[in-house]
Amino acid sequence: MAILIKLVHFFLLLLIIFPSFFFFVPLTETVMDTRTATAELGWISFPANGWEEVSGYDENLNTIRTYQVCNVFEPSQNNWLLTTYIDRRAAQRIYVEIRFTVRDCASIPNVLGSCKETFNLYYLETDRRETAGNRGVEYWANAPFLKVDTIAADESFSQVDFGGRLMKVNTEVRSFGPLSKGRGFHLAFQDLGACMSLLAVRVFYKKCPSIVQNFAYFPETLTGAESTSLVIARGSCIENAEEVDVPIKLYCNGDGEWMVPIGSCSCKAGYEPDSSNVCRACPQGTFKSSQGAGLCQQCPFNSRSTIEAATLCGCRNGYYRGDTEKPEDMCTSVPSAPRNLVSVVNQTSVRLEWHPPREIGHRDDLSYNVICRRCHSSERRTCQPCDDNVVFVPGKQGLKGTRVEISKLRAHMSYTFEIQVCLCPELENLLSPSVVPIMHQVSSTSRSFSLSWPAPEQPNGIILDYEVRYYDKSQSSLLNSSVVLSDTPNVVLEGLRPGTGYVVQVRARTVAGYGAYSKEMLFHTLTDDEYKSELGQQLTLIAGSLVGGVCIVSLVAVTIICTRPDMFSGPAPTVTFPTLSEGRGSPGVKIYIDPFTYEDPNEAVREFAKEIDPSCVKIEEVIGSGEFGEVYKGRLKPVGKKEILVAIKTLKVGYSERQRRDFLAEASIMGQFDQPNIIRLEGVVTKSRPTMIITEFMENGALDSFLRQNDGQFPVIQLVGMLRGIASGMRYLAEMSYVHRDLAARNILVNSNLVCKVSDFGLSRYLEEDTSDPTYTSSLGGKIPVRWTAPEAIAYRKFTSASDVWSYGIVTWEVMSYGERPYWDMSNQDVSHPSACVSFFGCVPPLLPAMILAPWISLCSSAVFKSFFPLKHLFQLPSHCHQFAAAFLHLFVTFAVAVSNTILKKHFTNM
Repeated sequence: MAILIKLVHFFLLLLIIFPSFFFFVPLTETVMDTRTATAELGWISFPANGWEEVSGYDENLNTIRTYQVCNVFEPSQNNWLLTTYIDRRAAQRIYVEIRFTVRDCASIPNVLGSCKETFNLYYLETDRRETAGNRGVEYWANAPFLKVDTIAADESFSQVDFGGRLMKVNTEVRSFGPLSKGRGFHLAFQDLGACMSLLAVRVFYKKCPSIVQNFAYFPETLTGAESTSLVIARGSCIENAEEVDVPIKLYCNGDGEWMVPIGSCSCKAGYEPDSSNVCRACPQGTFKSSQGAGLCQQCPFNSRSTIEAATLCGCRNGYYRGDTEKPEDMCTSVPSAPRNLVSVVNQTSVRLEWHPPREIGHRDDLSYNVICRRCHSSERRTCQPCDDNVVFVPGKQGLKGTRVEISKLRAHMSYTFEIQVCLCPELENLLSPSVVPIMHQVSSTSRSFSLSWPAPEQPNGIILDYEVRYYDKSQSSLLNSSVVLSDTPNVVLEGLRPGTGYVVQVRARTVAGYGAYSKEMLFHTLTDDEYKSELGQQLTLIAGSLVGGVCIVSLVAVTIICTRPDMFSGPAPTVTFPTLSEGRGSPGVKIYIDPFTYEDPNEAVREFAKEIDPSCVKIEEVIGSGEFGEVYKGRLKPVGKKEILVAIKTLKVGYSERQRRDFLAEASIMGQFDQPNIIRLEGVVTKSRPTMIITEFMENGALDSFLRQNDGQFPVIQLVGMLRGIASGMRYLAEMSYVHRDLAARNILVNSNLVCKVSDFGLSRYLEEDTSDPTYTSSLGGKIPVRWTAPEAIAYRKFTSASDVWSYGIVTWEVMSYGERPYWDMSNQDVSHPSACVSFFGCVPPLLPAMILAPWISLCSSAVFKSFFPLKHLFQLPSHCHQFAAAFLHLFVTFAVAVSNTILKKHFTNM
């Protein structure tokens, strides 16, 4: 009895907490209903004088199709009525609602004792329809019918009722199951001697309705095979909700009602619940920092949220929040500088006193640090940190008071003191910039070397400058270190000794002060002999490539115009080409950092490429196949920004760690570039599968195929514009000290505005020994694109910006010839063979191939073009060839001079 009471209390509690679970109207799905029939039902009856189909009226005088039987005056009745085939639609339990009338046997005069007021209901599972051809005594006698029930009338009518047109209709519902042997079934009604009519038969099954409860969605669920069965329905959190307790499920009982909820969901951070089981995004100016039932809150003081669904209100400019402070805490600012610093000198000691800052930034945990430097002149950059034996009383850091005594200073030495305001350790660590992760040596001479480094991962404000500390390794002491300040993340250390190693550290400074020094790194200057050897070798390569590239490009340009007169229709336009600067790189241009110099390649990816949430990326269609996997067209919808078209490179399944490194190296390279004629990296996806590199989408694809598809469709000035765009991008790469190595029209992409952009910065092709691609030929352990590569790069594997100039000349051939294959059908071996050299204009560039003369000989068909091309015949060309040759000579020579000057000046300034 006690257990029964507890169960009652339990269900009453559920009724109070989850009333909706017990008051949902069960869903029913009807699979047959004779009330909707407008034609004959066509059921099977046996024997012929048994059940009869007639038209009649129901109690509302609606026309219905009925079956009736009344053979009560004949003994031993066995009349069968079989319905048509009924599809059960995966239901395991079926319900039958029967509406019928029965004549009272006592009201029938002279009736025999065989009169009945009941009938039997059967069913037969099957996968096929039974037709009239199945009727017969033998069939009905042997059919494996299963009895559902004997159905008796609650009310029967008499002759009096019939005469007064009173209809006493009975309604009975029976269910049967489980059904599993066939896709459907037939119902059978057996009459054993009753006088009755079947007014309507409705066959249906039950299911629990779809529902959203506790921020979880549960789909429609069929009931079980038995009336007491409980069917488990797995739920899923609604949009913007996350699981709290798992698993999330409900039970669907045999009556189509939900019961016994298990698990739940709640609105995730940035979303609040409303009364209709929906998680609504926090509006701008509010936030919600954690998952749960809480509501959105207004942003704390000095913070704001500019997007919907904010999980944190970012601090306004100049305000900060500590690591240990909660998102609900207000943001505070950096205090102003201490005031009225006064010093009192007493021989080798000094007393400093000051007033607290005027603005304390809404904080009450201020402390002070004392920075001491000894200087040899009035310039700050010559100052060095004070000796370790200098004494500070009461201390050097974390002072709570506004006074300090400093002693044991050197006599006749100039000192500078700086008082820094510091906050609690947590906020101080946040405000100070983090450690510079690594430094790279860009170049080196006998008396200097150039260094660069990435910005700290957490600058915590604007970087004001960097302090570089270095000393001679042989001295092994910080006491003799030198300090240099730099406003940019690179520096040239000069006045060094040849062939010497120097230990270097760097740290960044913001308004909150200096961060910690980076780890010590060792860099060496060259010896005098090493420097002279390297300089001579580079000058030789630069000169050879420059001369050869200019000669090839000039001759190719003149050749194309003369062999394609259709490119000029009407008067030739006057074109003026601005001269490219011959100075150093543009102000603010960074220095390229090779990602393969990182011990951990993932560090380079994190430094130069933005990680993108995969939910913001939508892949639409395959547009190509790359070396590492498929290339897709897709869309990128960054948070709070406009959706854009992108190209998505994916890493194929089953990749090796080396393949992943090489794949992501291209992203690390592209992420360092920011120029209109360089393909733009949008970001990477590395924290989920597949790994993706996402770039801007170029509608017209590769330049070579685009030109072939539009052969002869562009005026010369437009082709020149494309070439100038490529030259602009390549100059930018040269200024960043990046050598492309594979400049070709196939690696230039074209957008819808015909803007050409340099792409394909992967280096893996030079590292593999796969010779299946005829474009690349193996040489000295790597592969190179012979038809586009400078001679010295083929012979000695020396790639420089000058060798990129040579490749640019070949690209010019491709553009002006609308995608012709360089050197036509010559093999790679023939192209690179020394016998292909010819003399032209008195200059002999290495490996100048004979193919340059081929178009002149085969296409112009002039007697003046023999095995060689004398200089005097140049002036016999048509006038438009002169114009074009002059324009292109100007363009190419200017570009080559600009690139070579950038490289040469780097060396001559150190001579």
